[in-house]
Amino acid sequence: MGKNIAVVGTGYVGLVTGVALSEIGHNVTCIDIDEKKVARMQQGESPIYEPGLDEIMKRSIEAGRLHFTTKHEEGFQGKEIAYIAVGTPEKEDGTADLRFIEAVAKDIAQNVKQDITVVTKSTVPVGTNDYVLKLVKENLAEDVSVDVVSNPEFLREGSAVYDAFNGDRIVIGASSVHAGDLLEEVNKPFGLPIFRTDVRSAEMIKYAANAFLATKIGFINEVANLCDRLEANVEDVAAGMGMDGRIGAQFLRPGHGYGGSCFPKDTSALVKLADAVGYEFDLLQAVVDGNKRQKLIMVDKAKEVIGSLKGKKIALLGLAFKPNTDDMRESPAIDISRELLLSGAEVTGYDPIAMENAPHFMPEGVDYVPSAEEALQGADAAILVTDWDEFKNLDMSVYENLMAAPLLFDGRNTYSRDVVATSNVEYYSVGRKPVNSEKKVEVR
Repeated sequence: MGKNIAVVGTGYVGLVTGVALSEIGHNVTCIDIDEKKVARMQQGESPIYEPGLDEIMKRSIEAGRLHFTTKHEEGFQGKEIAYIAVGTPEKEDGTADLRFIEAVAKDIAQNVKQDITVVTKSTVPVGTNDYVLKLVKENLAEDVSVDVVSNPEFLREGSAVYDAFNGDRIVIGASSVHAGDLLEEVNKPFGLPIFRTDVRSAEMIKYAANAFLATKIGFINEVANLCDRLEANVEDVAAGMGMDGRIGAQFLRPGHGYGGSCFPKDTSALVKLADAVGYEFDLLQAVVDGNKRQKLIMVDKAKEVIGSLKGKKIALLGLAFKPNTDDMRESPAIDISRELLLSGAEVTGYDPIAMENAPHFMPEGVDYVPSAEEALQGADAAILVTDWDEFKNLDMSVYENLMAAPLLFDGRNTYSRDVVATSNVEYYSVGRKPVNSEKKVEVR
């Protein structure tokens, strides 16, 4: 029998969580303060770009299992479980901002009229769930029982719907056996392995997992930079490494650094969390520092090849931090465009999905155009930032025919060097030998 569940927050984590729970048979009400956003969702329209989400949303709404509201009292009415899925953005000092978590904890306390299990889906520092329990108990309007559970998410933007139903594990960190059993019952229909532990260990699992993956990305980027100097091929190196079962092939793709809503803030937050308890997490701090440098790797290459970028027209292909999402948070495109503009270049940007979000994150001065072809028209150089399929399928002749100088800096190693070698495009990638560099394309 399905449970009655409230989910507070309808960003990537909250909306996918609510939709997935309704799909497996629970009665879910998603709560958000944005009236326009809620009105859209009530019509089955997802406010975020996430493949497959709209279809499941509409199906669950039509089945009467998925609801949306801006009214907290209505949202919590009769609910056994309340999920917290609001943002925990990075503050200027690198620590996690818990203001939204605090606000939701107080809202739950003031609106519930029955025993409640509070489930934190948001990524939070170790010890936050203890704080949430304290806040809820201090602000309760009714004499009810409260439990807390840490149930971290492991969703990848762009494939979050798939991950919700096909993940590696579901982590449940409970403050009581009853609360743990309840969450296990809620999640059992997913048919995924369930790992139970204490609350603080569950909180730490999320940070440790993201920090390890970020470290793996950082490591292969450092290896790629070394390959550049030693004339080795990082793709072959990564393939050879990945065949070792102890290492694995995932997250060994070099590029211009990680971005998005998770890795940047979570790595910084874990470093700060370590600082707070008197431990210097030197390895992870090096990963954070290296990632900042890596974002500009293609700009550095462009300066080496071209010299001064002043007055040069540079096309940016891809603005979102990764394909299949419109998320611009911590995208390398932000730092790349800022550095190009500071160097006096003219910057033209295009992305298949993120064009509406981009101006809210990118520096002023970027010229946005509606197609890759228009971005490349008359460009002195192009930097491929996001490896969308649209760009993977772009023939080299497009670069040759449209650009003032067919000079391409590929920050995602999108193209085969053999394919590029049959063209006149001068090509630079990450950790691989240049192609056609001897032709030295004439830049105006």
